[in-house]
This record gives sequence, structure tokens and C-alpha cells, in this order.
Amino acid sequence: MPGILRKSLFIAVLCALAACGSHRSIQKNGGTVSSPTQTKDRNSHKRDTRQQTSPIYTGTPWVQSLSRPYTITEGLQNRHLSIWASHGRYYNNKKRRWEWQRPYLFCTTEDLFTQTIVVPYLIPMLEKAGANVFTPRERDWQRNEIIVDNDDINPLPYYTEINIGEKWHDAGTQGFAYKKRIENENPFTTGTARMAKATQHGGCEISYQPRIVKPGRYAVYVSYPTVHKSIPDARYTVWHKGIKTTFSINQRMGGGTWVYLGTFDFDAGCNSNNRVVLSNVSGHKGVVTADAVRFGGGMGNISREGTVSGMPRCFEGARYYAQWAGAPDSVYNGKGGADDYADDINTRSYMTNWLAGGSCFVPDRKGKNIPIELSLAVHSDAGFARDNKSLIGSLAICTTGFNEGKLGAGQPRSLSKDFAGSLLENIRRDITAQYGKWNIRELYDRNYSETRCPEMPSAIIETLSHQNFPDMLLAQDPSFRFTMARSIYKTILRFISKQNNKPYTVAPLAPTAPCITFTAPGEILIRWNATHDKLEPTAAPQSFVVYTSAGNAGFDNGNVVKGNACRIKLNPGIVYRFKITALNKGGESFPSEVVSAVYEPGASKTVMIINGFQRLSPPAVVENDSLQGFDIYEDVGVAYGTTPAWSGRQLSFNKSQTGVETTAGLGYSSNEMEGTFIAGNNFDYTATHAEAIAATKKYNIISCSSKAIENGTADIAGYDCVDIILGQEKQSPSTTTSYKTFSKIMQEKLRQYISSGGRLLVSGSYIAGDMLSVNDKAFMADVLHTAYNGTYRDTDNENITGMGTTFAIYRKLNETHYASTSSDILHPLAPAFCALTYENGTSACVAYAGNDFRTMALGFPFECIKSARKRETIMRGIMTFLLEQ
Repeated sequence: MPGILRKSLFIAVLCALAACGSHRSIQKNGGTVSSPTQTKDRNSHKRDTRQQTSPIYTGTPWVQSLSRPYTITEGLQNRHLSIWASHGRYYNNKKRRWEWQRPYLFCTTEDLFTQTIVVPYLIPMLEKAGANVFTPRERDWQRNEIIVDNDDINPLPYYTEINIGEKWHDAGTQGFAYKKRIENENPFTTGTARMAKATQHGGCEISYQPRIVKPGRYAVYVSYPTVHKSIPDARYTVWHKGIKTTFSINQRMGGGTWVYLGTFDFDAGCNSNNRVVLSNVSGHKGVVTADAVRFGGGMGNISREGTVSGMPRCFEGARYYAQWAGAPDSVYNGKGGADDYADDINTRSYMTNWLAGGSCFVPDRKGKNIPIELSLAVHSDAGFARDNKSLIGSLAICTTGFNEGKLGAGQPRSLSKDFAGSLLENIRRDITAQYGKWNIRELYDRNYSETRCPEMPSAIIETLSHQNFPDMLLAQDPSFRFTMARSIYKTILRFISKQNNKPYTVAPLAPTAPCITFTAPGEILIRWNATHDKLEPTAAPQSFVVYTSAGNAGFDNGNVVKGNACRIKLNPGIVYRFKITALNKGGESFPSEVVSAVYEPGASKTVMIINGFQRLSPPAVVENDSLQGFDIYEDVGVAYGTTPAWSGRQLSFNKSQTGVETTAGLGYSSNEMEGTFIAGNNFDYTATHAEAIAATKKYNIISCSSKAIENGTADIAGYDCVDIILGQEKQSPSTTTSYKTFSKIMQEKLRQYISSGGRLLVSGSYIAGDMLSVNDKAFMADVLHTAYNGTYRDTDNENITGMGTTFAIYRKLNETHYASTSSDILHPLAPAFCALTYENGTSACVAYAGNDFRTMALGFPFECIKSARKRETIMRGIMTFLLEQ
């Protein structure tokens, strides 16, 4: 969180000078309060005296999914939280330029790194436990943005009103209007809004239909004004790739800002399968209001002295998101435009208070009535160990000595200290149990803006030191970030449950080893294994949710099943995808990897696809007596999905320069990658392979996880062809999990398979380079008739030639698909032969056609072929070679 060393006392003093805003007594609405929190002397005009107990919000939550097929009873349901990832890009008013708030170290900055804990892990964990989570920085890692609004000059076909019975009319209040660049304007005061009478039978709708240039995942935000007769159950339906998910929004709170619904997959183009529809259906009397709908995070558009950041909005600090989200000038511009750095620090808390103002937790402040009851800032810290081996670890911060030791609703500020202490205690326990070591530093009770200004219990968690390589070696491992986030989530769950006098259950871990088998023509059985959480006895799953995607449609909203298996009927010729989550009273787990299936009537042969690409890892590590760091050009590692983590290549590896605050200092890095997103492992590649195989219209297709083969849940014996996906799988010394391309168990299974005349396809970047022991080489020779012959690294030449065509693969790091920056050169062992070549003429593929069995090995991931048509062409040739000759 601080600069290159400790958090500056200057910053603390600076923040102490910033006022937290004036208090005004207002009428509360938008919810109810049990356990009264104030008593008032009728004859006194002094500030109310408060009880020491915490208020409990029991009203309607801000946002609820009506399509969720289960109910959470012992999680964070009906709770509202404010969570943020430290710093972001800001405008340096003195230097008159945009820059990061923290230095380039170990290929990243704190501004980028802390997002990789909060956005893909912590916020989803809290939401899967039922919470409404606000974050004062843009959460969507999507550079594109489409806004559909009634104030558009040419609204059709994007904005469409349907008036049956009741009619939409002007709401008589200010609304959002979009401008390409904003300097001092509040975009939520420059437009108009719409209104209709709410009825049980409905009839009025507004359709917001975007024209999406690039398909992908887009966050969906809606907006509306809150007026006197606003209803607590406005119905918004998001249509995403033909699937509809319906939400109920409490419009009695949160008017005049962006309201996050969720993040969904959308197709390119403009059609009714991808849109948002607002209805006037309600179970309450009153009015439903409407304003703009936003798809995607977009690029920063807040102009400072005539310039914008040039970065996606998610990279920017909270000061700019607050302005884009309609916050008043007092929230983000306390320094009058002279000090964006200080304003950004304060904005995170001020925006939280603005949203919570008028609720039972901040009753004396005017605001949006959202009952936010906890805030947490997630940072990383500076500091280093001179031995280059020791951990710095975690630090927590709270502030109890402010406002006479009381929070906005009168609770003691000691609650924040309890919360901060619990964060440290649980992080120590969880990370030590998983990784064998962790260091806990101190609990500061000091004057920091992010813990002083929030009017609800709050803390800062300095997760680790971004300046200390042993800390970052763990921190750059996605599995570590998951563990850190889960520990924080569990602390929040326990703390909130105690405050609300409720029992809690920790949400379960994701199921593993999914596999599919045919039980009858057109009928499949999906099985999976539950995951035991050794740290949490309450986290046992009680049921599971199976999500299905058929053809080009998105994933549905899931079906709850008991037990570890379910049967599903398939329609002919359609590629199905399935993912499974675990469920209990506390919430839902993250999803399993995706498995796929295709039923082709009349097919006499079945292909089994095995997903062996399980790897999540940090970049390549440089570590010896004198050097230390990451080499992201050797191997950038594998993120969980997409990541914005990287600033650029590490330039200084000299251990003797540890702690030096110059370009020569250990860890100093470049910035050529800042502002970019890098695709990682999305665990969905069985569908890519299935689509290519299904294009032949000759084979039934099922799939499974490599874990299911290794644990005996699934068996490859008897299948006509086995297609093994190895992607970027390889053993990495810097991870605690084994990602060996072919484990000993898998090697034994494949030897048995080919001994019975099997047909085998294997593809991946390291299928031979990760197999260099004597026994591994023997396996490669005996089974795939190939040997490792070096690595092809020319990322400027993407083309591969052979099988009568030329095609390009993803070689450069990008946001669309993970890249094979390094690919194996495969030497054919006679009588095997080279079937594909790289641009320099070396072998990219080895094929073996014996009387006993047939194999084909690709030294690059098949799914990295850019063109779907080319994938179909190559796969048709492979299937013909393996099965039809």
C-alpha cells in the first residue's frame, strides 16, 4: 500500500486533514431496522445518544437474482458490503500526467496486483455467499462499453419502449446522459429518466439492446432515479446468448448511480438474444423508473486538464469511477481538482458513505440508503527481507480513535479492531495450513483515511509485501490468491454473522474430476467428486448445481441435484457444455472445469476428450546465488481466466540491490504491458475440441477431467479415440501443485490403451519438453513415437503448415485466448513422420500409423488455432488419419 518502503506518515497526516463530511439528520427509507440503535430526548436538540449494539438490516436487499435455483440461509444473504482493491491510475496534478500510484516491481504494481485478489476471487466468493458487493473501482475487465439510454439521439433499435395498458413518461427528475469525455460534469445530472405505474399484470417494458462489436463477457449495470413512490421489486431481465436471468432491484435505494447486476457472455451484433428488459410488473403499488443501461467496463473517460488516462476504466482509481457513477463533487473532489492522489484515497470511503447514507448504518448522512455494513480495503505493502528468503507477510489496520470512538450508527469503533485482528488470525491459519509458512506482522490502530472515514466497521488488510520476492513468489500463484481471498471471505462471513446474531456456514469448495459417459443413445451420465475442506467442517456440500450450455446459447441458471451424478438427455448434433458447483446453506462454490458431450445419431464410434490442462501458476522463476525474480518472457505463467496483473518485464534481478529505490533496485520492471489483459486458463477447452470433432458429423463425443482418469472414476478403455488436451500443462517448481503433463498413472493408462489398438491424439505446448527423464522419454518413444527436439519461440510467426493448409495459432500474449509463446519441436521416431511444420521448417506434429495403434502428437495446443474453420479442417484430417484409414 505505501510507496517503495513503509506507508508514509505524510500520507496519514494528509488524510487526517480531509474532512469526512458533515452530518445531517434525514428521513430514513429503503429498509427496516431491528434492534433499535438510538434513543432520543424529545426536549434535546443535541446529537442522539446511541446504544452499543449494532443495527440489523431486515429490509429488501438492493439486488436479488430471481433466477437462482436455490436459497442461501446461513451465508451473507441480505448483507451489503463495500470492498476495494487499493490504488489505481491517477492524474498527477503537479507533473501534469497520468501515472500509477505505486512503483513497478516484480513485473507488476500494487495498483494492478491487488485487483487479482479482489476481482476474480474475493468479490465472487462474497456474492456466491449471497452478499451485495459494491466496489468503488470499476470491476469489469472489459475494455469495450456500450450504453443504451433514453437520451440517445437515435435510440432505435437499441432503446425501445413498449406501452400496453400503462405508459412510460418523463420521470420529472434528472437522469444519465452520455458524453465521450467528462471534465467537471456529473453525467447523472445531464439527462432525463422515464417512469411508469407499476402493476401486477405488467404490460410496459423497455428493451435495452446493445450493438456489441466483440463477443465476450460484459458486466451489466442499470440505473434509475429513486422517487417518492419507487417500488422495492423492479424486474430486470438480462438476456445473454439466449438465456434469461431475472433480477429484482429495490429502487427505493441506489437511484442515480450504476447498479451492478452481473457479468454475462454476449454475442457480437445487435439482436434480442442479448439485451436487458425492464418491466413494470410489481407486487407493490408505486412506480418503476428507468434510465440508462451499461454493458462493459469500458475505457476511462474522465478528463483531467484535457487528457484522459488512455487505460481501461478498471485500471483507474476510485476518484474517476465515482464521478462516472454520479457521486457528488464532495465525494471525489475534496481538493478542488488540485490533488487527485489525496482525493482518490478519500473517495473510496466517501463513496461508501454516500451510498450508505440514510440507511440504518449511516442514519445521519444524506445518501442513497444502501445498508452497507462493512468496508474493507485490500492492499499490498512495501518492505523487504535482507536475506532474500524470509517472508514479510500480512499487516492489518484499523482506526478506533475518531468521532469519540463511535461509528455512524453508534456502534463502538472497537468493532473495526476486532475485524482487523480476525483477518490476520485467519490468514495466518489458512495460509500456513496450505503452504506451510506465513508471517503475520502487526495490527495498527492508527489514523488512515480508509479506516477512519467509513461510518461502518472497516479495515485495511495489507496482504503481503510487493517489494519482497519471497512474498511475491507466492502472491503470483493464482492458487495462493484463492487461498488468501477465501480466508478474507470467511472472516467477513464470521464477523457479519456475529453482528447479526446469525449462524453461518462456509460455502463449499468446487467439485473436481467431472466426467461424462453415455448410458443410452442420446442420454449421458455426468459424475463428479465433492471436495473436502480440511479447514472448515461447515463447508461440506449438501447438494450441487449443474449448469448447461447447448449449442451457441450461454450457460443456463442451473439445476440443483442431490448426490454426485445426474442423467441428461441430449438433442442430436448439438455441442453441450456442463459445469458443476457445490452448494450448502452458506452459498455456492466456484465452478468445476467444463466437460462437453455430443450425440450423433447413427454414429458407430465414440471419441473421449480428456482435459489435462489444469495448470495455474506464477511466471518462470529466476533464483540463484546472485539473481532473483520473474522472467515473464520465458513463461508468463497461467492465470485463472484473464488477468490485468502485468506491467512489463523485470529488468533488475540483482539480489545485492534489494530495497534500493532506483531502476537498479531488485525487482524493478518495465511498463510495456500495462493497460493490457492476458488470457489464462478458462477450463473450457473440451468444448473447443468437441465443436471441431462434431463438424465431421461422424462421432459421438464425451469428455472428462484427467483427474477422473487418474482416480479411476472414468476409464479410457473401449473408446475408439482419445483426445488429450494438455494446453500449457507442465511441471513448475514454483507451484505447490503438480502439473506434470503425463503423470505416472496416466502413462500406465495410456500404455494399456494403445496395447489394445487405441487411437490417441495429444496436443500441448510442453508435451515433450516436460518429459525428459529416462522413463518419460521411454514413454514418449513407445506411445507417441516422438522425442523432444527443442523449443520454437518465434512469436512473430504464427503460421503452421501441413495437411494441405496453413493456419495461425495464438503465439503472442493477448486478451482473447491464452497463447502458446513456446511450443515443442517434436522429432519423429521412425516409422513416425512429421505432419505439420512451424514457420522455420521444424516439426510441429508427429503422426504414427502402425498395425497395432495410431497416434498423433501436436507440439502446440490444438485449441490455440485461431480460426474455427481451420480447427475443423485440421481435426477432420486428424480423425480421418486416426479412425478412418
